[in-house]
Order: sequence, then structure tokens, then C-alpha cells
Amino acid sequence: MTRSIRPDAVLVQAVIAGALSFAHLHDLAAAAGQTGWKAWAYPVSVDLLLVAAWRRLRNDGPSRLAWCWFLIALVASLGANVATAGFLDLEHPPALLRLGVAGWPALAFLGGTLLAHAPNSATEDRTPVPSPPTAASASDPGPDPVPAAEPEPVSAADDTPALPAAEPAPAVAVPAALVDHARKVAADHEQRTGARIDTDTLRARLGVPAPMADAIAAQLA
Repeated sequence: MTRSIRPDAVLVQAVIAGALSFAHLHDLAAAAGQTGWKAWAYPVSVDLLLVAAWRRLRNDGPSRLAWCWFLIALVASLGANVATAGFLDLEHPPALLRLGVAGWPALAFLGGTLLAHAPNSATEDRTPVPSPPTAASASDPGPDPVPAAEPEPVSAADDTPALPAAEPAPAVAVPAALVDHARKVAADHEQRTGARIDTDTLRARLGVPAPMADAIAAQLA
């Protein structure tokens, strides 16, 4: 299945404008004494330099070199369009016009060479930026560490009474992991102080309500 070709108004306008500019440059070069294929080569040189400078600006970013040659090519193209509109006598062109047309090949060669081989300072000075941490690593700090046991002052005569036989407390559901942790806290307390841990100290160390502390103490007894 063949695709239908639809005319693009912008493309048609660009082709017409390019053809007119090409013809004006050819007429100006012919009036300045360039005949034959040389008169046709001038508009090609001007347009190619203009395109090369614009591509350098678009791909590598603004730079003084690219802007300089873009403006030079634009002035050459615009000047030819204005000069062929009757502002100059093309039958007797001035000496300055002949000088400019004769020196254009060397100028265009220099501009094209600089645009093609000049280093791009914007990309050379660009330093790598470390990547930010991913969302997974930022939102997942890892398991919470078990709080370390705070040292308690040990007195020479520590007569802390042992856990009294408490009355049966109402049934409170205590996770097995919490009971194991409470056993470690109680063993650490007894090892440091030489006495069993009381209910108030156990509740403060675990950070649990009083009923749950009583239930844990009952299981540790």
C-alpha cells in the first residue's frame, strides 16, 4: 500500500525562499565577475556555511564561534538579496563588492574548518554527577536495631527485693518474641546488679503498658 504524498506548506515555502536566495547569490557573483560554474558555487558555499553554523548551535549549544559564522553567512545571504533588488548597479559593481566576492571562498573555507574541528568546551567541562539514591534504598532503612541496654549504677549494698508473688493478672496476649526479649533484658539486669528485675523496671525497659508488663513478669517468674 503506497503512502499518499501530502504537500507541506512550510516545506514549500522553504524551498521557494531557498531558490530565490540561491538565485540572488548567483546573480551577485556573476555581476562581480565570477562566471560559469564559479557563479553557481557561491550560493552553495554560503548556504552550506549557514546550515553548518546552525547545526553547531543546535547540537552543541550557543558558542561565540558558531554565532560568529552564522551571522557572517546570514549577512552574505541577506546582502545578496538586498543588492539584487536595485540598490546596486550590477552592470557596474563597486570595487568593494568585487573584493568581497573574490575573498569569500577563503573566508568560507576557514569558517567551515573551524566549525568542523573546533572542540566543544561545553561537553569537555561537563563533569559526571553522582546519581541520587533510589527510592527503594531511601525508603527502606533496614530493620530497626534492638535498643542497647542502658547501664545502671551498681550500688555496694543493693538490697532490691525479688519479685513478689503477684496476684493472678488478667490474661493479656504477649507475643513470644517480646517474652524472649524480656528474658534477655532480665538476665542482663540480674547479671549487672545481682538481683532479679522488678516489674516497674521491666515495664520501663520494654516500654509496654503495666498489664502487659505484669503478664510478662508472670511468665519470667
